[in-house]
Amino acid sequence: MGKMQVLGVVAVILAVYCVHANIYFREEFLDGDEWRSRWVNSKHKSDYGEWKLTAGDFYGDAEKDKGLQTSQDARFYAISARFDPFSNEGKPLVIQFTVKHEQKIDCGGGYVKVFPADLDQTDMHGESSYYVMFGPDICGYSTKKVHVIFNYKGKNHLIKKEIKCKVILTYEVKIDNEKVESGSLEEDWDFLPPKKIKDPEAKKPEDWDDRAKIDDPDDTKPEDWDKPENIPDPDAKKPEDWDEDMDGEWEPPMIPNPEYKGEWKPKQIDNPNYKGAWVHPEIDNPEYSQDSNIYKFDNIGILGLDLWQVKSGTIFDNFLISDDVKEAEDVGKETWGVTKEPEKKMKQEQDDLKRKEEEEKNKEQDTEANDEDEDIDEEEEEEEEEETKEDTEEALSETDEEATPKDEL
Repeated sequence: MGKMQVLGVVAVILAVYCVHANIYFREEFLDGDEWRSRWVNSKHKSDYGEWKLTAGDFYGDAEKDKGLQTSQDARFYAISARFDPFSNEGKPLVIQFTVKHEQKIDCGGGYVKVFPADLDQTDMHGESSYYVMFGPDICGYSTKKVHVIFNYKGKNHLIKKEIKCKVILTYEVKIDNEKVESGSLEEDWDFLPPKKIKDPEAKKPEDWDDRAKIDDPDDTKPEDWDKPENIPDPDAKKPEDWDEDMDGEWEPPMIPNPEYKGEWKPKQIDNPNYKGAWVHPEIDNPEYSQDSNIYKFDNIGILGLDLWQVKSGTIFDNFLISDDVKEAEDVGKETWGVTKEPEKKMKQEQDDLKRKEEEEKNKEQDTEANDEDEDIDEEEEEEEEEETKEDTEEALSETDEEATPKDEL
């Protein structure tokens, strides 16, 4: 990514109607290492990455912001927590959590999965059947989206819309407690066959002309149009040492013909017989049947983190599964909502301090470089002075040697 990614609270809501409010699962990691008694590591692979409890390098509250953090690079992670199983029939289903990427994440998941209660937690892995997969996923610059995947009749269905990182059966996706996407479960996923299909009996009439433009029948190619693409170079001359017996008959090299006009095509005009694009008529799909229970999961009982990270450092916290949208909003405000601004402030202070340290380091390096340059200049001056002194003494010595005999005469 090139920069730190911080995502706040994310929530997906399946809405039907509400009978009464329940909180089925809530985890904020406020009791130290006791989380280990509630969360189960998968043993499906022997080299899963290790989790640690931490608030990270920057936070709003050192205790409240503690969450599960991935701690080893280039690893798969798999851990889950169980709760009393329930069915969401006839009521909303809210899945909410916070995720913070402290590292410069280049490829890694930040999503959760909700499983049936009969999942073997010690054997949870990437192919384990789940009800819902929800949360951000980043990989390079091509994949930056929020997954919303539902299982329907044993098959996982991806949303047909793209949600970027910031009875009618409906859903709603929130990021930072603000709605970023919503719509119909039936329209935005391929759970059911389409209501309408193209009429297999309908065919485009043979005389249907859907060409908007046609060649002008009155347009003709000019007589001087056809010119060769390449011609012999008129300025080329046979080399003086050319031997036709040895080299064969000399031919001048070819050059592009400046008069070449390319392939001639008649100009285009509006087609007087144009009828427009033919639209294939549709009919009701005989295989379509409305299902008012596509939202329903009968045995929800486990929340898991099953993901891959190239660079570790992501922190998961404030998990909530409920059937009360208002309660989920309030929990978001009580947790992430309270600590987000102090966390941003702490991060900004760390960035400012790091920038100042780098500036000071650069200044010191520049000063040392200048001092080295000055030392080199001084050494060169001293060497030049020494050489000049030696040259002068040598010249005087030669003069004295020449003068002595003259004095003696």
